Amino acid sequence: MRVGDNGRVIVDCAIYENGVRRPGTQTIEGAASAVGDGFVWIGLFEPTEPEFEAVRKEFDLHELAVEDAISAHQRPKLEVYDDTLFVVLKTARYIDKTEDVDFGEINIFLSKQFIVVVRHGEASSLAAVRRRLEREPALLELGPASVLYAVMDRVVDGYAPVVDGLGKDIDEVEAEVFSAEWKNPAERIYLLKREVLEFQSAARSLLDPLERLMRGHIPAISSDIKEYFRDIHDHALRASTQVDQFRDLLNSILEANLTQAGVAQNEDMRKISSWVAVAVVPTLIAGIFGMNFNRMPGLNSDWGFPIVVLIMTLVAGFLYRAFRKSGWL
Repeated sequence: MRVGDNGRVIVDCAIYENGVRRPGTQTIEGAASAVGDGFVWIGLFEPTEPEFEAVRKEFDLHELAVEDAISAHQRPKLEVYDDTLFVVLKTARYIDKTEDVDFGEINIFLSKQFIVVVRHGEASSLAAVRRRLEREPALLELGPASVLYAVMDRVVDGYAPVVDGLGKDIDEVEAEVFSAEWKNPAERIYLLKREVLEFQSAARSLLDPLERLMRGHIPAISSDIKEYFRDIHDHALRASTQVDQFRDLLNSILEANLTQAGVAQNEDMRKISSWVAVAVVPTLIAGIFGMNFNRMPGLNSDWGFPIVVLIMTLVAGFLYRAFRKSGWL
């Protein structure tokens, strides 16, 4: 299996020794035996099971972890299989035009001699991470764990624009709810809440793997690299805390919106009731005089009809003025 160009399943495959990339093109087959004192870094994009089979055989990866890496749709987690570490990360980017959070997934297999990075989704690009590390040989010299750190750092840094985008849209919908020209933005609130909850799950679930990398005895994670994960943990915790606040704020905004909707509905009902009351009096009087009795006051008078119409008008006018004064109309 050969290394492909960008857009292919195998994005890159390289061996690093003493923090420097070994010249030449490396193939998957024989990569494990060719490592020597360095390590191999393989990047793949959305491989199928047959396409990933050569990687699984070359590095003897656990079948359960391989199944998760191929199917994706996992929550952030850290699992240990013998001397191999399996890490799942959720990437995110905010699309302001549609107010959606586009999620991707990165699955990482890590040992002392290799790191295999499997990406899913457009929000998971890591080309900049490889370029950055290749400019920092001192960091890359710490081994595959330095790649794990750089990837996790890139993922968590990507959360900041998402937090900013969500915060901006929540401010907008809050202003819309309390605007003088209220238009019931309930649908927008629900959609934002859905994105916040999904992002909250991704950010919060990442905290436990980071804490284990900082404090636990994890294969292929030396004490030299543990401190690097502390900074990532602080950033992830900050993002998680902000998203928790977004969730609470959206709940409050939704409650306020529902209250305003109830008030608006009550106002509509008052207006309808007021107009019904105004219309009832003329209808009642007309109904009485339409009962066809022979003896009724003013029935045979020339002034009977004008007087009845005048009474209808005066009573209806009085009711209309009373309802206007009370704010019902």
